[in-house]
Amino acid sequence: MKSKHIIITGTSRGIGFELVKLFSKLGHKVLALSRNNEPVDNLSLKNVTSFSFDLSNEDDYKKVETFINNEWQHVDILINNAGMLLNKPFAETTISDFAKVYQTNVFGVSEMTRIVLPFMKQNGHILTISSMGGIQGSMKFPGLAAYSSSKGAVITLTELLAEEYKETGPQFNVLALGAVQTEMLEEAFPGYQAPTTALEMAEYVLDFSLNGNKFYNGKVLQVSNSTP
Repeated sequence: MKSKHIIITGTSRGIGFELVKLFSKLGHKVLALSRNNEPVDNLSLKNVTSFSFDLSNEDDYKKVETFINNEWQHVDILINNAGMLLNKPFAETTISDFAKVYQTNVFGVSEMTRIVLPFMKQNGHILTISSMGGIQGSMKFPGLAAYSSSKGAVITLTELLAEEYKETGPQFNVLALGAVQTEMLEEAFPGYQAPTTALEMAEYVLDFSLNGNKFYNGKVLQVSNSTP
């Protein structure tokens, strides 16, 4: 397989961290973005570039744009994986709480996509990681109003972008994940043991990011075998 240029957000832990290792092992070039870039830097992986990146900092997007311009000139795949979780009773949340969650989970996805789009070809793939909590009609859980509603927002955003770019590409899809054994799951459901590991889900996400846009565009796939 020809080496691809892949950008992944939220790479300091969990699924994003595992994705970086898997893509590197296959020989792809990766730009790994996270507020904490040390976990990836410490791996010293071939073909992986990592720098500190905050989805809420407008100046950081310019760093990504400059990197693509200077090093790659094009991007094949963008995986919007970064997410912020807030587990808090709705009555105790503030407008600032909601703003922080949406800044990462919605506005961050939107802005990263806007920055990367000019560098993508017709067969590029923008894949956003959502949650079963963002699926209309799915089981919902107290305390996750900000998080789950933000995950619903990016599903609709993806559908809209797929329609807007259907003639020119790239393709846009969403994976709505169920329970995966990550630090974020522990924050949402302390003590719950998920049947799927971060590595197992990363393997699925990797395959879908490379091949899913051949079959899907503007679609949300529910990737869940358990509740939560």
